[in-house]
Amino acid sequence: MSALEIEGRRVPVTNLDKVLWPEAGLAKRDLLDYYIRIAPTLLPHLRGRPVTLRRFPDGVDGVSWHQNECRGEPEWLTVFETSGRGGRQLRFCVVDDLPSLVWAANQGAIELHPFLWDVTAPRRPTQVVFDLDPGPPADLVDCARVGIELRDVLAGLGLESFAKTSGSLGLHVHVPLGSPHDPEHTKRFARLVSRALGESRPDEVVAEMAKRHRSGKVYVDWLQNDATRQTVAPYSLRGLPWPTVATPVEWAEVEQAADSGESGRLTFLHSDVLARIERDGDLFAPVLELEQELPGVPDA
Repeated sequence: MSALEIEGRRVPVTNLDKVLWPEAGLAKRDLLDYYIRIAPTLLPHLRGRPVTLRRFPDGVDGVSWHQNECRGEPEWLTVFETSGRGGRQLRFCVVDDLPSLVWAANQGAIELHPFLWDVTAPRRPTQVVFDLDPGPPADLVDCARVGIELRDVLAGLGLESFAKTSGSLGLHVHVPLGSPHDPEHTKRFARLVSRALGESRPDEVVAEMAKRHRSGKVYVDWLQNDATRQTVAPYSLRGLPWPTVATPVEWAEVEQAADSGESGRLTFLHSDVLARIERDGDLFAPVLELEQELPGVPDA
């Protein structure tokens, strides 16, 4: 077993030549290299937030699972403990720094899914997220078109929003709040907006989970705002045949994809994202900083 010395921590690394993306010919060393290089941009979006790790120890073609419980962690890694359903004690990893990120990646954690809240105010989200999920034959281009409509609805409410690709089939629209909010308020708000969008565009949008209603439409998943849910982090890799990344994008890029009908405009590999950071910096930085207030919404 070898190890890396990182910020005064000794982080074991193993099986660096194990192929994780067979089609792309990329191994675990490439996974670690990406997360080390993206860390200055990624870590602010993870800091203080408990995460679920989606692990692929035998690569993207092997068995994978979402690991909520932090297990086998080094003594220096931050762990957040909280009570779950039935009083069960839960332990979540908190990826606060580069050694923690490398440790997680070495576990085969290709994907990182943080909560919308941090440990200073548990279960009180600092943002709202709308997860746009296409029901075939709808696709990422349809998500782009719905995302633009959603952006305009939010703007009409005085709210600025930011888009990122899911790194898979869909698009995420984030509304930064800047401070902890009542989770019931954020969830009701997301539900109200999603349902209003579905009612105004019934041939394109659905806000109900039942899959029988989603064929050919974009499901606007407001349930992601439940305090128990996590959303894939910006700049997280995805466990797909090619190393795609959940990538922040400018609204102009979303509009170009919608106008051209080319979903490839919103598909980015790890190498693309590193080049984008070099050119544009962190397009999602405002999500960490912008203070906004949600309008009041009725109960029910």
